[in-house]
Amino acid sequence: MSEDVKTKAENEAAKAEARAKRDAEAREVVDSDEIARRSNKLSYRIKRSKACYVMMAPYFVLFFAFTVLPVVVSIALSFTYFNMLEWPTFNGWGNYIKLFLEDDIFLISLKNTLIFAVVTGPISYVLCLLFAWIINEFSPKIRTILTLIFYAPSICGNAYMVWQLILSSDRYGYLNGILISLGILDEQKLWMQDAKLILPCLIVVQLWLSLGTGFLSFIAGLQTVDKSLYEAAAIDGVKNRWQELWYVTLPAMKPQLMFGAVMQITQSFAVADISIQLAGNPSVNYAGATVVTHLLDYGSTRFDMGYASAIATVLFLLMVGTNKLVQKLLRRVGE
Repeated sequence: MSEDVKTKAENEAAKAEARAKRDAEAREVVDSDEIARRSNKLSYRIKRSKACYVMMAPYFVLFFAFTVLPVVVSIALSFTYFNMLEWPTFNGWGNYIKLFLEDDIFLISLKNTLIFAVVTGPISYVLCLLFAWIINEFSPKIRTILTLIFYAPSICGNAYMVWQLILSSDRYGYLNGILISLGILDEQKLWMQDAKLILPCLIVVQLWLSLGTGFLSFIAGLQTVDKSLYEAAAIDGVKNRWQELWYVTLPAMKPQLMFGAVMQITQSFAVADISIQLAGNPSVNYAGATVVTHLLDYGSTRFDMGYASAIATVLFLLMVGTNKLVQKLLRRVGE
């Protein structure tokens, strides 16, 4: 009888232990669900990473004050008439109606800007990546020298002066002199006074200046690619350098690709200084006008800040839309 009592007691103890274990597991599941639910809350993430947010606070404040806030204010002013002397007065969609239905110069500027973006954006992006890929194959010393040579035009303060000498309309302009001496031209060309030639010349100059910050980011991205990935790719069947570039190199440097794309989009849509310095503002028949030069005309010369804000808002939406499209395309890299 005592054996039966002992066995029964052992069974009861085992059942109690099993129930306690199930209850503990249930509590762990509830606790993990609660932690997961709380971790999705911004307040929980801020509290958990309080030190990180404190360190980033100065940048957030400056970014909000000098980037986010001006964009919001500009969008708000685009629905007003504001001449900087009187208080802004609300006029609804008036600025946008005038912009697209009455302002022929804006439509010319928009067309020129889109041509700039479609031509110089992809070409300069591919050139930046291609030159960075080639330069990366050299030794560190040669790589440094070549990087400086390619990057120098984008930071050269006298770049426009050089191109003014090259594209000078008299016989002493470098381009005219060379073409005449070779017998290609019989007389000098008015490069920056001919409406048909202004835009192509500006595109060439823009491409020459396009190896800037995006180019440096590609150089840096190529340095971070793990060399063991190439060995693994060779085992998987990658046979040549182009396959390495597509299946290994580019997927490994997607952050740099995205940064370079943003920089190239900004440069291609924000063309202004080149046109003003070489073709003047306004240029002949507005052949070199861009959205930014039109914006500067209304914002800095006429002080019609409401209309200028509408132009800036259209340009902002163009950049954001193009950026989203490029992001979708870059996600397919390596597929």
